[in-house]
Amino acid sequence: MSTNTYTMTSWDEHVVAGDETGPRYAHAHATFTYQGVITGSATVDYLLYYDEPTGHGEQRAPGYSRIEGSVVGRSGSFVVRHDVAYSDDGISDRFTVVPGSATGELTGLTGSGTAASASQTVPYTFDYRFA
Repeated sequence: MSTNTYTMTSWDEHVVAGDETGPRYAHAHATFTYQGVITGSATVDYLLYYDEPTGHGEQRAPGYSRIEGSVVGRSGSFVVRHDVAYSDDGISDRFTVVPGSATGELTGLTGSGTAASASQTVPYTFDYRFA
């Protein structure tokens, strides 16, 4: 059994509305490097909501990522839709491959997975199929 992880390599967050002392929402642009069943890099965008001045308030963040690389040795790219819960204790993510988004040798890829961690390196699961 392989070890599946992704590591955050950049995080750029900007408040869109509100301020640091009250409810606000933000946009985050990030990059990740994947190892394991997925190998490659991802560009990710999230929308975040903060309901308290001290931090994360246990909210959910929708996001999309485009992963370029390979799945079990088949190369191409695909888009994933994320539903991330975040709090001061870390993140948990449920993600799904966007239907029809896979290219190259990954054309026909479907699947979903989970991830959870309180560090920059996050273990993930990925259940996938090729049409």
